[in-house]
Amino acid sequence: MMEPELRRRFFAEELEAVCRLRTPALDDAFAHVKRDEFLPPGPWTVLSDSGESYMMGAAVRTRVTPDADPARVHHNIAVAIDPERQLFNGQPATLGAWIDALSLSPGSRVLHVGAGLGYYTAVMGECVGPAGYVLAYEVDAALAGEARRRLASRPWIELRHGDASGPLDGAFDAILVNAGVTHPLASWLDALAPGGRMMLPITAAMPGIKSTLGKGLVILVTRDEDGTFAARVITVVAVYSALGIRDPGMDERIGKALMAGPVRWMAVSRLRRDAHAPDSLCWLHGPSCCLSHV
Repeated sequence: MMEPELRRRFFAEELEAVCRLRTPALDDAFAHVKRDEFLPPGPWTVLSDSGESYMMGAAVRTRVTPDADPARVHHNIAVAIDPERQLFNGQPATLGAWIDALSLSPGSRVLHVGAGLGYYTAVMGECVGPAGYVLAYEVDAALAGEARRRLASRPWIELRHGDASGPLDGAFDAILVNAGVTHPLASWLDALAPGGRMMLPITAAMPGIKSTLGKGLVILVTRDEDGTFAARVITVVAVYSALGIRDPGMDERIGKALMAGPVRWMAVSRLRRDAHAPDSLCWLHGPSCCLSHV
C-alpha cells in the first residue's frame, strides 16, 4: 500500500497534469494538505463523477467508500461534508483550476467566500504561506465552527462565520467565491487590489431541484490599474447558491442571458460599475454592475 505522503503527492501531480496547473506552490499545497482532516470521519459518501449526477436522486448519484482509509478521498471526487444535507466538498480539479487562475504567490492576501470545512481555504493558505493572509467566510454556523478548529494550526488563516457582506479589512490580491451569486458585492469589488483577481460564479436558480443548486458561468474578474474591471468567462458551472446575498430579481435576467448562448457570453470582456442604460453590448445588466462586451 502506498504511503500517505506518496499518495498525496501522486494525487497532486495528477491534478497538475489534468488541470495544467501553473501556480508553482499549488501542486505542493495539494500534496501537503491532508484532505481527510477537512472531512467528517470516514467511510465517506462520495459523488458520482457523471456530468448528470446533480440531476439524479441522492441514492443513485452517491456511493460510500469501503473504509476510512484516507487514500479513498485523495482522488478527483466530490466528498460529502454533510451527507444528510447533500453538501459536498467539491472536485479538486474544478476548485484547483479556479485557484490556479488566481495566480497566488507567497505573501498574497486572499478572501475566500464559502469555506465549508476549510479544505480549499487550507490549500490557498499553503500557497500564500505564513507571510500571506487568508480571510475565509462560512455562512453555516456549524461548518464555520468546525472549519475554524481544523484551520487553527495555520495562524495566518482567519475563519469568520458570516456571508462576507460586511466591511472587509484592507485590500485583497485574490478573491475566491465558492458559491453561486447573482452579482458581485460592491465591497468585494472595492476590496480587490489593482491587478487582483476574483473567481465569480454567476448562477440562476434551477427550478424543480430540491436544493440550493444553481447553474451558470464562472467569470474571472481582474481589477486594472486604473480601477476598471476586465472580465472573462472561464467555464460553465453547477454550484450551491450563496445564502443571504443573492438578488432574486436577477434570476430571470441571468436565465435569459444564459439562453442567449455561448457566442454572447464568451464575448464578455468588462465588468462595468458606471451608470448606463442597458444596450446591445450588455450581456447581464443589473442594478449595481453590468457584464458587457466592452
